[in-house]
Amino acid sequence: MSRDGSVSFAWGDGEHRFRLAIGEWRELQEKTGVGPAELLQRVSTGRWRVDDIRETLRVGLIGGGMKPLEALGLVTRYVDVFPLMDNVPAAQAVLITALVGPPEEPVGKREPAEATTEATEMDASPSPNSMAPEPS
Repeated sequence: MSRDGSVSFAWGDGEHRFRLAIGEWRELQEKTGVGPAELLQRVSTGRWRVDDIRETLRVGLIGGGMKPLEALGLVTRYVDVFPLMDNVPAAQAVLITALVGPPEEPVGKREPAEATTEATEMDASPSPNSMAPEPS
């Protein structure tokens, strides 16, 4: 998995890269009729539809850099012929990675910025200290 929301794993006839960027998400919304969060929920809870699985994998392959006809060929070969349940974990992995990112990148945690203390900020200010007595 990488920072760009892509994931690579063995699927079908070999190792493949899947990625859903904004353009792929829009196509996927059009094909499935739902947005990203609802699609992930349907796949995760077992309430998916055929195109939820099929189109996630096809569009994910295209987003991962595969030519559209090649992606369609793989999906036809490995989704249309095999039991759909075989492909649910793969579709779920593509969706989760695209929405949440790789697990090695904790959500909401950023590198700490250089800490500055209030005293340092006050010392750097050209204004007189408001607590200091006025000069006589």
